[in-house]
Amino acid sequence: MVPLPAAASPVIAFLLAAALGLSGGLSGGLSGAGPRQAAAQAMPAVPVVEVEALELTPPTTKAHAMAMHGEPKEAPGFTHFSYVNPDAPKGGRLRLSARGTFDSFHPYIPKGTPGVSSSIETLMTRGLDEAFTEYGLIAESLEWPPDRSWVTFTLRPEARWHDGQPITVEDVIWSFETLTTKGHPTYRFYFSSVAGVEKVGERQVKFTFSEGENLELPLIIGGDLPILPKHYWESRDFESTTLEPPLGSGPYKVADFEAGRFVVLERVEDYWGRDLPVNRGQHNFDRIRYDYFRDATVIREAVKAGQVDIFSENSAKEWAFAYRGRAVDDGWLIKEETLDKSSGRMQSFFMNTRRAPFDDRRLREAMAYAFDFQWTNENLYFDAYIQGTSFFSPTDLASSGLPEGEELEILERFRDRLPPEVFEEPYQPPTTDGSGWPRENLLRALELLDEAGWEVRDFKLVNKETGEPLVFEMMIQQQSLQKVLLPYQRNLAKLGIDMNIRFVDTSQYINRLRGFDFDMIIFGIGQSLSPGNEQRGFWGTAAADQPGSRNVAGIKDPVIDELIELVISAPDRESLVARTKALDRALLWGHYVVPNLVAPYDRMAFWNVFGRPEAVPLYGRSTSNWWWDPQKAQGLADWRARVEPSETATARGGSGGALQLAGFALLLLIGYFVFRRAMQRPAS
Repeated sequence: MVPLPAAASPVIAFLLAAALGLSGGLSGGLSGAGPRQAAAQAMPAVPVVEVEALELTPPTTKAHAMAMHGEPKEAPGFTHFSYVNPDAPKGGRLRLSARGTFDSFHPYIPKGTPGVSSSIETLMTRGLDEAFTEYGLIAESLEWPPDRSWVTFTLRPEARWHDGQPITVEDVIWSFETLTTKGHPTYRFYFSSVAGVEKVGERQVKFTFSEGENLELPLIIGGDLPILPKHYWESRDFESTTLEPPLGSGPYKVADFEAGRFVVLERVEDYWGRDLPVNRGQHNFDRIRYDYFRDATVIREAVKAGQVDIFSENSAKEWAFAYRGRAVDDGWLIKEETLDKSSGRMQSFFMNTRRAPFDDRRLREAMAYAFDFQWTNENLYFDAYIQGTSFFSPTDLASSGLPEGEELEILERFRDRLPPEVFEEPYQPPTTDGSGWPRENLLRALELLDEAGWEVRDFKLVNKETGEPLVFEMMIQQQSLQKVLLPYQRNLAKLGIDMNIRFVDTSQYINRLRGFDFDMIIFGIGQSLSPGNEQRGFWGTAAADQPGSRNVAGIKDPVIDELIELVISAPDRESLVARTKALDRALLWGHYVVPNLVAPYDRMAFWNVFGRPEAVPLYGRSTSNWWWDPQKAQGLADWRARVEPSETATARGGSGGALQLAGFALLLLIGYFVFRRAMQRPAS
């Protein structure tokens, strides 16, 4: 038997055998016999080649980056991302705000309220100008087969922790094993498709996956698995909260803090990854301070007083009226709106379907008819929002109209298990004329409630069988949300439903949310341009009863589960869009939420003391690539020195100056009436 290389294919074996036969034929021809004679002559024995059916090892790809679909935008050897200034100067400070409080620096366990902490890095980092592409950070490269059933990361030899020790393969393996066994349940669920992790070289770590069609797995391991220092945590209790700033490896570390009040981060001068292409032009501030506030109103006043540099505003009313005065007029306090085209986030009233009465789809649908979006948007939000019609608005992943093409083909598989409206009606939440009296909608709600087994008795909606009234609690952590809820509460009362609004503090809200101890909450789930494995945590059955998961609605639907798996296994962008639309449509017609609004713009108020790149990436602006501009800062200081105290108050607050002016006018008015009365008094 002629031995063949281990990787030889049947085609190679055939060619080899043919070559051996050909050599015999040539020897006959050279003996002088013609073709016919040669054929008649006895041919020499041809060696028989025994060939086993051997499979080719599929070729692998080794690269600096990986894209979910297609190729990475940045080629090998790129020097910096296109949306940064590679020559941005280092220095200065940035003052930010955080709402709520904190009592721990440990965000990886379901305990405590974590605060901002030292930078923890991942193997890869995302490019913000692409739907879903990860570039090497701790890892200098990665290797994978065509089906992405495994991935091997090669760590950078220069990667270091803040204490100078190298980041090792052992750190990576320990991080994965610890987070999935002792960490927040989200990690256990998110990385459940990892079949194994092993060291395959001095700087190589290999992850093997149990799902061959899950093309996203290498990306989420690379970009979403925090790499923690094994040598640091081995002498500490990983499952306990701590106010000891943990050891990190990134560009910042905690320099100072006071629990519940503030955290100061300091740039690491000898940060190992400072000059990597993925970091150039970023992490430019020497110090970043986070001040914690209980209420957004106080944050706004801090911004206008010059104590906070940047604030993302989510209140349409405050955006319209709070930021006024000399500072805005003179261009020092900037108001900027940026069109949000990168992510879907529909704010909604999420109902807890684990509990009655929200385990009934008809009742859930009725709840939406009591919300008057048109009146709310016009009278409370100054027409700043659009009505939510998709969990993926305003991206190309949002469903609209009737299903067609591949989306329809997918939904047809589940026709007998989906509501007929999925195929017959475009989804549209209830609308009104904006008058504040949605009579037709309330009548439709009563019809649905009647079908669900409820009726009105003595002006109260009660269960037909038990006589129990329909009473539930809306849990909130922001007092400002009551203005939205009170009109909704009044409309529900017209149906005979009692909705109690319960305001709780941040810690209680987090704990009750983790344990799904609520009836209804105001919530929103941010969606990326490349949905995948995280959808299991948002809507999947396995996550419904997992404490701390983001399936706050408690959805348990096999059809939803199957649609999620189709999204995860999408082979290309076109299929991903179609499958996501199918999932979106099934979720909408499940009536798990009362749709509220979608903000089409990102609003930001900031003091004009920064430099910024002109290019805005697909995922929007990020302060990570801003830098301190000393000339602008000096200009602001000079401006403040020139402005009189009263003008400064107006410039910084707007409302403060107006109050002072109104008070002065009131005093003049009182003085005028006192003077008139004195002049009219008869002489003695």
